[in-house]
Amino acid sequence: MWDDAFPSFLIGLREGLEAGLIVSILVATLVRAEARSRLPQVWTGVLAAIAVAMSFGAVLTFTAASMPQTAQEAFGGVLSVIAVAFVTAMVFWMRRSARNLSSELKQKVTGALAMGSGMLILTSFLAVGREGLETALFLWTTAQAAGESAGPLTGAAIGLVLAAGLCWGLYRRVLKINLTKFFTATGVVLIVIAAGVLGYGLRDLQEGGVLPGKTAYAVDLAGSIDAGSWYSTLVQGVFNLMPTMTWLQVTAYAVYLAVVMTLFVRGVRGTTPKARPEPAPVPAAQGSADGSGDDGAGVDGSGGDGSDVDGPGEGAAAPKAAARRRPAWVIPAAVVAVPALVAGLFVALGRPKPAGDQTVAVSETDCGKGFTAPKPGRQTFQMHNTGRQASEVYLVDPSTDAVYGEIEGLAPGTTRDLVATVAGGTYAWRCVPASGKAVTSKAVTVTGGGAAKPVAPVSEQDLAAPLKAYKAYVGKGLDTLVGQTGTLQHDIEGGHLGKARTDWLTAHRTYASLGAAYGTFEDFDKKIDGRADGLPGGTRDKDFSGFLRLEYGLWHGQSAEQLTGPARQLSTDAAGLRRAFPDQDFDPGDLPLRAHEILENTLQFELTGDTDEGSGTNLATADADLAGTRELLTVLKPLLTGRAPKVLPTVDTGIDRVQKLLDAEHDGGHWTPVEKLPAADRRRLNGATGQLLEDLAPIPDLLEIRKSA
Repeated sequence: MWDDAFPSFLIGLREGLEAGLIVSILVATLVRAEARSRLPQVWTGVLAAIAVAMSFGAVLTFTAASMPQTAQEAFGGVLSVIAVAFVTAMVFWMRRSARNLSSELKQKVTGALAMGSGMLILTSFLAVGREGLETALFLWTTAQAAGESAGPLTGAAIGLVLAAGLCWGLYRRVLKINLTKFFTATGVVLIVIAAGVLGYGLRDLQEGGVLPGKTAYAVDLAGSIDAGSWYSTLVQGVFNLMPTMTWLQVTAYAVYLAVVMTLFVRGVRGTTPKARPEPAPVPAAQGSADGSGDDGAGVDGSGGDGSDVDGPGEGAAAPKAAARRRPAWVIPAAVVAVPALVAGLFVALGRPKPAGDQTVAVSETDCGKGFTAPKPGRQTFQMHNTGRQASEVYLVDPSTDAVYGEIEGLAPGTTRDLVATVAGGTYAWRCVPASGKAVTSKAVTVTGGGAAKPVAPVSEQDLAAPLKAYKAYVGKGLDTLVGQTGTLQHDIEGGHLGKARTDWLTAHRTYASLGAAYGTFEDFDKKIDGRADGLPGGTRDKDFSGFLRLEYGLWHGQSAEQLTGPARQLSTDAAGLRRAFPDQDFDPGDLPLRAHEILENTLQFELTGDTDEGSGTNLATADADLAGTRELLTVLKPLLTGRAPKVLPTVDTGIDRVQKLLDAEHDGGHWTPVEKLPAADRRRLNGATGQLLEDLAPIPDLLEIRKSA
């Protein structure tokens, strides 16, 4: 966590100190002008700036969360590049403006005092608001890079608290800091961090399809560096340097670092202290008005090193401002509530409408009630059975009886989603109760979107050829599995546990690649690949068997003698499954259903590490699951191409993306354990898999076996 925290700690410390110095100068100026009654106006402006910054961060977070995965990548990449631009500008601005910051703010405050309370609130709001927005943007980008880690927020909080303490010490003149040297040193470090954020942002833009070259790797050390080691985690968290980086990332990192660092260092060396003007005479009791300490005590900033901060009661006396009434609580509350309200409205209005905007009644009397003409495109309808009988419901063209979508067996009182692609044409709902006459609703007409294409009904006969091909694939895989489990048994019986670990993974991947057939393996699946969860004795329970039992023993130091029994049992069960499989009932409707379920289980169990019993090979199993899904789609391709020609190309792109992410995490037989994946890589893999599941979701509906309406 602390490796992710350092960049945010530094930005929180630096930006917090900048904002704190600005506030201190504003406060000191009012105190010296004997206008203490106007201080609440300064704090109101500061509070408004903080509220705007927090609201901005909320908008970024919720906007990204509502986007598809590829759009999230592009959105995050753009904001990362913008954040780098802001940080770069901030570093150079502070180096250039630190010396004159105090005098400029004093002039603005003096003018605001003459113009009224609103102007003073605005002055403090603008002075602090820029720092707040920069902080929110940079923290958001670093939090995105860290994934689920709490490091960025923790680091930022510590940095801001420390900055507040430093500002208080400077203001009370109990602490001296050479702020010129401080901002120079932190500027150098921030430039290095910003170079990493730029590389990370460009990678996101490549993943989002905005920039090319996402597979053109300049550096690929995934196979030779342990991504979970402390040194690798530290480098990734602080500098955003990954084991695998594209040519664009490496080039941008090097060019940015060389150019910006050179300009910054030259600027620091080329800056010479200007002769300080002779201070105007002031009453002895008032002290120095310009904060003439040479090593950075105070908040004035007009000293030779730009580090002084006037404390209370210092400086030349200014004409006493007319006493004004402190703002009521309504004003501070408003400046907080308004940005929050605006952010909430932005999020609410910008969030995509949830699926099933239309709720349509299904019954023998109210069929289609609530149905209005939808917009062209993919739509989800919430079908609610208001009758007393189970019913089938179809979205049809009443003039041709073409079917565009359907649900079978909708029970009374229940609601299910029906997904259909709507184009130009005429649509109606047809409800077929379990016993009774079919009822067709009033038709509606949709304009635009081209001509509607009905979904051809799928029968068991249509799925016969794909089923035959897939059963042949499973049978061949089981033949291979029997041989591999026999080899694994011989390894363990001979005491060759090192070889057994290698052969275990080979056999387990073979079994995982047969995922679509799980529903037909009956009790064999529990024996061959059952988990210890739910067993009274856990991993020590006598009924814990199969691959996961051997995995636990092989990676927890159990002897060959202890593992011989489970190995023999696994070999026996694999052979028994091979003999029983040809006679097992394989429901044709399972084929399209499993197209989605295989990777759904992958996301739930493998990518969380939930089934890891010590080998750290969950990603290898996920790779086998992906191979099984690819094989299943191959046999279903003839049926899908004619019904939804755009589905398979989209799915193929998603599969390729997940495959490349998995390929980057293994070298030969070594796979990166899930818990050792860098946070950014794990987030990308989970996101890509989740997006692939969304792309696969229409297949079960498209290929569901229908009865005649």
